[in-house]
Amino acid sequence: MPQLHDSGNRGRVGARPSAHLDDFARIFGIETEYGLSVTGASRPCDAGQVAMMMFQPIMQRVRATNTYLTNGSRLYLDVGAHPEYATAEARTPGDATLADAAGEHIMRDLALDAQRRLRATLGQGATIHLFKNNADSAGHSFGCHENYLVRRGVALGQIETQLLPFLITRQILTGAGRFDGVRWHVTQRAAFVDETVSSATTRSRPMINTRDEPHADPESFRRLHVIIGDSNRSQWATTMKLATTHLVLCLMEWGARHGEETGLESIALADPVEANLAVDADGPRAALRLADGTTTTPLALQRRVLGAVLRFVRMRRDEVAASLDGDPLMTLDDVLGEWERGIETLAYDDEGAGLADRADWACKRRFAARLAARGAVDPMRLAQLDLDYHDIASGALFASLTRHGMMRALCDDARIERAVTTPPAGTRAVLRGAFVAHAEAAPVAWSCDWTQLRLTAPVKDDVMILDPFDAVGDERYARLLALIDGACGTGADMAV
Repeated sequence: MPQLHDSGNRGRVGARPSAHLDDFARIFGIETEYGLSVTGASRPCDAGQVAMMMFQPIMQRVRATNTYLTNGSRLYLDVGAHPEYATAEARTPGDATLADAAGEHIMRDLALDAQRRLRATLGQGATIHLFKNNADSAGHSFGCHENYLVRRGVALGQIETQLLPFLITRQILTGAGRFDGVRWHVTQRAAFVDETVSSATTRSRPMINTRDEPHADPESFRRLHVIIGDSNRSQWATTMKLATTHLVLCLMEWGARHGEETGLESIALADPVEANLAVDADGPRAALRLADGTTTTPLALQRRVLGAVLRFVRMRRDEVAASLDGDPLMTLDDVLGEWERGIETLAYDDEGAGLADRADWACKRRFAARLAARGAVDPMRLAQLDLDYHDIASGALFASLTRHGMMRALCDDARIERAVTTPPAGTRAVLRGAFVAHAEAAPVAWSCDWTQLRLTAPVKDDVMILDPFDAVGDERYARLLALIDGACGTGADMAV
């Protein structure tokens, strides 16, 4: 059976330099923790019990609540009964968005299968709610973490002073929004992050985690682990938060590579935590204090960052465009155009009506405004609808909004179905996915993580897949698959 182990930085020394060290190719990933609750059961049933029911089919197959799938992703049960899905490595923002949508599909199927079994013992009214959001009514928070492979030349100090102000103000376009029973928020995570940049994982929640696990050549790359972002239902918001962050990182890498200024040197915030809360409360026109003593707004800061990126793209257009080649959802021009249109839309309407078919927070506010226009709206009802919007198992609101054209869908059902079983192209997820598919069909014992594939019985062998851009493998990888296929041919009867 497969067992997980943390790849950490084992075996990193001596890795071959990446062929992509001097270009703008990137690896993207999204980790999503889901909230879970049950209503309508004939007797008490807590989230932990339901989470285990969801993972029963996984446990029957691999004897663990943690596994990798044939699409290269990782599926596991996190601390606190949170089902979690980490997408496989993706080469483009669109591929990562499709992988994330596939995760929703997989999680929904697990929840609905568990609900059918739950109703057999707890009554037909028992309903599982699986929330792709970041806060529950009891004040708990669960995260959506973005991962970016970044060249080592970018200093951590630059990440705090140049990237973090962009990430904080990016939320006026990509925030999920939340109604807390009293007022609307732009973002769900702002109230739960209390540091800026830190390696801590349990005692605090930083906006960016610096724990150094690149899952790649450590001499060339670091893995930027962004914690500040929301869980989005909007596929536009998911793609845009990845794509715009990618372009800012390209600019920062170019500056580090050539010893040039980026144009972002003057956007450092005096107090990022304070600024984050201000964006959450006051949106595009919040007052933000900069480190140089001046003040600005999220709207103005985003405009400054976009201006710097546009100047950079004019100089290096072909190289930057190449980093997005093959993106199934947006081209470079699409990203830049949507970014600029989003900023200009908010300049005329900071309630976001013009973004209501794309930005989650704006979509919710428009829907609430339409309800209010029909008469008084109970705050409790608004809070329930807010949760329903994020309920991927039993919710109806988001699907209805999409069906009626009030929320834009970028990924069609056929693409999502394919992403459920097919890894993103051009990455080592192709190698991991094929390994899992072969191993699950064979009488073998195996394990894997992000950088290692291991066969443990009936014969032993292992392969490191350190290069995240490698979708081909080498002779050792081919031999490993041959050993697995050979075990199938022996007809060995082995409990796995």
